[in-house]
Amino acid sequence: MKSLFASVLASAIVLSLPASSWAADTAALEKAARAEGQVNSVGMPDSWANWKGTWEDISSKYGIKHSDTDMSSAQEIAKFAAEKNNASADIGDVGAAFGPIAVQKGVTQPYKPTTWDQIPDWAKDKDGHWALAYTGTIAFIINKDQVKDIPHSWADLKKGKYVVTIGDVGIAAQAANGVLAASYAMGGNEKNLKPALEFFSELAKEGRLGVTDPVIANIEKGEIQVAVVWDFNGLNYRDQIDPKRFEVVIPSDGSITSGYTTIINKYAKHPNAAKLAREYIFSDAGQINLARGYARPIRAEHLTLPADVQAKLLPASEYKSAHPIADTAAWDKAAKQLPRLWQENVIINMKQ
Repeated sequence: MKSLFASVLASAIVLSLPASSWAADTAALEKAARAEGQVNSVGMPDSWANWKGTWEDISSKYGIKHSDTDMSSAQEIAKFAAEKNNASADIGDVGAAFGPIAVQKGVTQPYKPTTWDQIPDWAKDKDGHWALAYTGTIAFIINKDQVKDIPHSWADLKKGKYVVTIGDVGIAAQAANGVLAASYAMGGNEKNLKPALEFFSELAKEGRLGVTDPVIANIEKGEIQVAVVWDFNGLNYRDQIDPKRFEVVIPSDGSITSGYTTIINKYAKHPNAAKLAREYIFSDAGQINLARGYARPIRAEHLTLPADVQAKLLPASEYKSAHPIADTAAWDKAAKQLPRLWQENVIINMKQ
């Protein structure tokens, strides 16, 4: 009984601390998280950004059990909102545009890790509700068995004969950013997605827009010829399946660099375990783990990446035409409109 009381007391201490103080008392946080003993995530599958290594470390280091249910950014926020006090998820990982949306919907709680000051201002919420842990750049993964003329640009995609897969633009941050990257390459921007919508509309009319989800299982089965994915996913899938069979390139005529943030469920049943997970993710070890999954850690300039990790990544020269999102407010607005625009301009032209 005594140990149970101590665990509950430790949990109560951490829960009562103001957000700004949590980072200063990681020992109490760890104690409370250990007492909870479990953390349930959404949208943080083993194959994405080496979450497997992160959760294995958290489990072995702190004795916290973990489970994940994979889903898109929009689905994660909807789940938090729908379940409320019956929450089955404690923490999720969503695209940058979805962090502010989650805050607006009132489904998050703040936690600032001890490395907070090393996270750039553009990559975090001032109150600690979200912060990008890693960045990704939109890339192509190409099945060389099926595509002999390797595309290196959006212009190459347009003149090709193969099927191009982007995923569900209405719900997946990766797919939405793919549209923005194409728009940048064709003279558009966050406020003007028309060039990209016209581009994908043409692919749809030609019967060259794939509807298969660009996940590793479908790529491995040979169901995808060219997919528009984050670089860290493309590199990971390539190496897991067969490096000789696939090529990953950053489009030379324009791409977008964005990122992903954890969001901690306001209604989490294991809030301290979720906060401790964020603390670990932003630590040196956690950041290097993300890099092992081909993602660029947000604290990269404060880290020395091991040589074997550095070797996993594409050369810097590949990224010369990749740009961070210039107007985040405009992109937040456009991202909300994109599902309708995609339906009206692209899906309507899909060949039956």
